[in-house]
Amino acid sequence: MTIQRHFVLAAGGTGGHMVPAHALGRELARRGHRVCLITDERGKRIPGLFEDIETHVMPAGRVAGGPLGWFRAWSGIRAGRRMARRLYREFRPTAVVGFGGYPALPAVLAGLDSGVATVVHEQNAVLGRVNRLLSGRVDAIATAYKQVQRLNPKFLSKTHLVGNPVREEIKAIGQARFPDYGPDAPLHLLVTGGSQGASILSSVVPGGLGLLPESVRARLKIVQQCRPEDIDSVRAEYRKLGLDAELTTYLEDLPSVLAISHLVVARAGASTIAELTVAGRPAILVPLPSAMDDHQTANAREMASEGGARAIPQPQFTPARLASEIMSLAGDPEPLIAAAALAKSCGHPRATEDLADLVESFGRTPVMDAIGDDQRAQAKAVPGLAIGGAARFPSPSRMEII
Repeated sequence: MTIQRHFVLAAGGTGGHMVPAHALGRELARRGHRVCLITDERGKRIPGLFEDIETHVMPAGRVAGGPLGWFRAWSGIRAGRRMARRLYREFRPTAVVGFGGYPALPAVLAGLDSGVATVVHEQNAVLGRVNRLLSGRVDAIATAYKQVQRLNPKFLSKTHLVGNPVREEIKAIGQARFPDYGPDAPLHLLVTGGSQGASILSSVVPGGLGLLPESVRARLKIVQQCRPEDIDSVRAEYRKLGLDAELTTYLEDLPSVLAISHLVVARAGASTIAELTVAGRPAILVPLPSAMDDHQTANAREMASEGGARAIPQPQFTPARLASEIMSLAGDPEPLIAAAALAKSCGHPRATEDLADLVESFGRTPVMDAIGDDQRAQAKAVPGLAIGGAARFPSPSRMEII
């Protein structure tokens, strides 16, 4: 027997917020619950997400641009908050889950107004501005990292390490063995700067690969994502170096490319780190220096400290440094295979399920626990919570605050 409850997910702006919300929405729907999404115009336009889930586009307001910008943002937040409250009177959610960013703010505030349980999920290793604003008032904070900067230690008791949800195709990579690699085997290298590419990778990577010993260069099989304005010059550079490179402005099937890759050169966005660690792929990471609160540097820290990645600050990312790091990782099979295992040790392949368990625990009663859920392999006993209670899954003792 499935006992259906209603959940509101609030996310927008970028794929970094929308993808984990989408994964949670699919899991909650699979468990028999009704789910709706509150987003903004940018979030609605991201293809392939929330296609079968009820979606409401509401104003959000971004706090920027001086006094006039502040006034516009306040007006947008206020309007979105009113619209969300009206929706909740009809939809009657058990919980509202925000995924950070300004599009989530009105929806979570409306949940607080309405006495609905509230949860925020933070994808990065630095608590974002909206989640910092809400952290003292929400019922639970879900994080993707053991160490989270800007998170007040007094909120530790309601903080839960769950990880960052990734696609099922990425999980499947982590369940398979690492691609065979040896002195005579091809070295498959993936270079990606996220959904928009990264010009710094286009300008540095070809030259760095050109500095590798001929014995390594001859085995390189490169797939590189480039910005449209960079792709012609990068293609010409690889042609001059005589290197085998497949260039694209968009990786339509990233999981298939990642599955055969031995090493990745990438930015350090939250989704990228989550996919690399769940798949078990070692990486050379170049954090985006202009990221809010320098969160990409923080994102890269755990994977690098465990030995699954090398993190290079952008000012130090030169062809010579890249060539040196590639040789230290992939010059011999043993260091590369060891780094792959260490990368995987940082992953959270059950992030979607653990986040769903946390969200589902709100509104659950002992009777529901006794009945269980036919759509899940095994009912998990989670204490019944009154609205406003803090969920206790998993133990917050796993968290570290810095």
